[in-house]
Order: sequence, then structure tokens, then C-alpha cells
Amino acid sequence: MFAVVKIAGFQFKVEKGQKVYVHRLPQSEGDSVTFDEVLLVENEGNVTLGKPTVGGASVSATIVKHLKGDKVIVFKKKRRKGYKKKNGHRQYLTQIKIDGINA
Repeated sequence: MFAVVKIAGFQFKVEKGQKVYVHRLPQSEGDSVTFDEVLLVENEGNVTLGKPTVGGASVSATIVKHLKGDKVIVFKKKRRKGYKKKNGHRQYLTQIKIDGINA
């Protein structure tokens, strides 16, 4: 059984027991969260497609930890002009563990 769920503006294909990295959520570590925007549910070959969401379906998860992603280097340069700009960025992430899919 799997579901396609919308979390923090992004779509994720999730299964029970899976760990997923999503953009930072406001809840604290150890809290339980429920996502109601389920776009698709597959259960033993039966696919239910939402228009736009599946009514009555939800995905429950537990927040494992908050962390920062890998550093991404942004380097801009214009040749022969003496212009160079180096910048770094680390995205704030939350790791969640999918507890169950309620369809």
C-alpha cells in the first residue's frame, strides 16, 4: 500500500515505515502529525485517484528529527569583467517516519 501525499508544497510517494526528508515543519521532535492532502492511494492493486484529493484519506507520521541539508555552493562569474560571487546555502529539513495510511 502506498500513497501520494502533499507535504509542505511538495508531493511525496510514501509507504508505511518509510523515512522521508521534507522541508522544515513547525512541530517539535517526537510529535505526531497528520497530512490530509492525499492525492492518490494504492491498496493491493486498487488505485483511488483524488479530484483533487481523496476524501477521508490521511497519512499519519512522527517527526524523527530536525536537521540541515548538505551545503550547496552558488558561484556566479562574468568572464573578463572581474566579477565573482560565491555563496553557500543549507536547507532546513525535517525527517519524518510514516506510521500509517488511512484510506
